[in-house]
Amino acid sequence: MIRLRRKRARNLWSPTVAATGWGESTFAEIEWGNSRSASARWAVVGIVVGLFVALIACAPAAWLAGAVASATQQRVLLADARGTVWSGSAVAVLTGGEGSRDASSLPGRLSWTMHWRGLGLELQLEHACCLNGVVALQVRPGFGRTTYTLVPPSGWVGQWPTALLGGLGTPWNTMQLGGTLRLTSPGLRIESVQGRMVVDGKADFDVLGVSSRLSTLDSLGSYRMTITGDTTNPGISNLQLSTQDGALQLSGSGTVGPAGVRFRGEARATPLEEAALSNLLNIIGRRDNARSVISIG
Repeated sequence: MIRLRRKRARNLWSPTVAATGWGESTFAEIEWGNSRSASARWAVVGIVVGLFVALIACAPAAWLAGAVASATQQRVLLADARGTVWSGSAVAVLTGGEGSRDASSLPGRLSWTMHWRGLGLELQLEHACCLNGVVALQVRPGFGRTTYTLVPPSGWVGQWPTALLGGLGTPWNTMQLGGTLRLTSPGLRIESVQGRMVVDGKADFDVLGVSSRLSTLDSLGSYRMTITGDTTNPGISNLQLSTQDGALQLSGSGTVGPAGVRFRGEARATPLEEAALSNLLNIIGRRDNARSVISIG
């Protein structure tokens, strides 16, 4: 009798479960709970990604100023930076580096816009006082290397008052130079590979109508420093200094590489102007009779 009742109870219970669909309902609830958890996780991920994108899009210009100061060892500063990393402006300042009290700023504000170009970025610069229209610099990062490509406008790229060099400190602040520094280039690409700088192309720095308070002459002359990449020795750039005209004759050559700048040259005065340039020759380099020997590195 007891066995019969138990069997009958099981028979009564089984149809009830099948009829009510309790098992299917339970599985559905579990699946729905898992789906809700997954949706919540994706929502959190979406919020985080959105905040990250918004942070990058609205990154303050001060971040770019900090990156420039760090990359140049505090020699180039973007003071009073306004706007964002992608579109902003600042006052360009040249200094002698960290701890230096010497500083020279350019008039007006340097403006920039930055946008994606292919697999890299393009930085467009404008400065009414000193740049020839819009100057573009393309930056393309890679594995262990970063490539910087200057896209020059037609003609000269930029020109700055030579007095700006006084911000670098000695000996420029002592010489108190006047004149104009002009950059021209048909195209220049600099690749940073594990701390080494590989230069491809050419750039001319012309120093025009140079004067100095250490000389009674109205003009010392005009000069050109040419930088070219060494195709036979990657990582080395060649320097060549020459005189275009003037009473002060400068010449020399050198290299820029992992070991820094190495330069050997000399300064001379034309026979008629030796007395007027004597003090300046003593400051430029080591005096050797009528010439002054220039040695860097």
